[in-house]
Amino acid sequence: MTELALVLLGCLVVALSIMVGRMRWRHLHAEKRIPDVAVGSTTVFKTLSQTISDGLLAVDHDGYLLAHNHAAQQLLDDCCADLSQRFLGEWIANFNEFSPQTSPERQYGMSLCEGYARLSFTRLMRDDTQTLFLVRPLSTSDEMLGDIERFKRSQYFAQIGTWDWDVGTDTLYWSEAIYGIFGYEQGEVTPSYEFFYSRVHPDDRELVKAGELKSIETGDIHDVEYRILWPDGTVRWIRETGNYVKNGLGEINKMMGVVRDITDEKASTHQLHRLAHHDVLTGLPNRLMLEQHLQLAIERARNDKTRVALIFIDLNHFKAINDNYGHQVGDRVLVTAATRLTEVKRSGDLVARIGGDEFVMVIEGLFSENSLAQQTKEISRSVFNQFSHPLPSIEPELTIHASLGIAIFPEHGSNIDTLLHAADMAMYNAKRRGDDQYSVAQVSHQAHTSPHGDLKQIS
Repeated sequence: MTELALVLLGCLVVALSIMVGRMRWRHLHAEKRIPDVAVGSTTVFKTLSQTISDGLLAVDHDGYLLAHNHAAQQLLDDCCADLSQRFLGEWIANFNEFSPQTSPERQYGMSLCEGYARLSFTRLMRDDTQTLFLVRPLSTSDEMLGDIERFKRSQYFAQIGTWDWDVGTDTLYWSEAIYGIFGYEQGEVTPSYEFFYSRVHPDDRELVKAGELKSIETGDIHDVEYRILWPDGTVRWIRETGNYVKNGLGEINKMMGVVRDITDEKASTHQLHRLAHHDVLTGLPNRLMLEQHLQLAIERARNDKTRVALIFIDLNHFKAINDNYGHQVGDRVLVTAATRLTEVKRSGDLVARIGGDEFVMVIEGLFSENSLAQQTKEISRSVFNQFSHPLPSIEPELTIHASLGIAIFPEHGSNIDTLLHAADMAMYNAKRRGDDQYSVAQVSHQAHTSPHGDLKQIS
């Protein structure tokens, strides 16, 4: 019993010593002024806090917390939601012996959470305004692996790396992850600004230069997306974020930041944009893209004093094709119609599918001095000729028939809605006359309000 009492007494003394030490640090630094957070210097912190699950701290020169992520708050003091402006010495007993810049790469401390777990504080990087620390619970396995190694691996798998550049010189530092981002093995090349610039896609080099100069001149955060070339010629997209650092004389002498591979994000964005603007089955532009294109076509025609033809194309007997041949053949008919209409159009024209068995063509650059009747006849003949050939490998033989409604800017309307309505009505007129017929819209009264100034009568 005597030995047990001595052990318990010793534990009590240790606990009281820890508590007294913490109270002493709080008292010594309670009235110390807390500096403002420099917004630009937190760029690296914000990026890393989104990619790692461990605790992350940003600490100023005097040892006060500028920022922390949620994991750090849970490890250091889960009873306090915001640790900003707290002194790091509350957790690291001998922190007063060092500054954040001269502190050892790794230090140890105690959590203020219930249970007083041991923590490791690993210095990741520092600049003239702050030092970043990784905070993790201390365990044997963690000691063996090492926090720095974990940090490097997290950068590698997240495809994000840190860099710093001595402004105006060729001196450039890359973290290990950046080698892989640029398509190299670590140590395969020696980083320099000249080498980096040579790997930027030639079409994006001026963009990168302009972004750097803007950050230096205005103090804005450097944030730019650009392409790089891998050694094998592969094009990759990266996003580079950083800011300048000033020396003791207030002069800009360094830029620091992070770079991240966003190639997959760019591909996903492109795919989403395509899905939003194109028909899934045929790959043609949809109604949204049609209206955007038509608006621009009308503006160009108004400036150039030319015509724009809008052709509504409705496939005849399409329901019967689905019923008699099946939906798989029906889909083949739609895809074939899309392909053949695409072959009719010129490079600057548009073919869109706006639903079911309905397609629309926009043809630009029709000269106003030419006969309107002759122009509409030639357009219709081209479409019907493309549709006249039977679909291959379908028995019994199947041929596409269609009805066309044609509206012309400016004769039949001066805006999108008027032209679409006029072409739609004309198409129904053609449909009433049977297969492979076309109809030209009636002249709109709007056409005589001089959309072109000198183009008021139908040729």
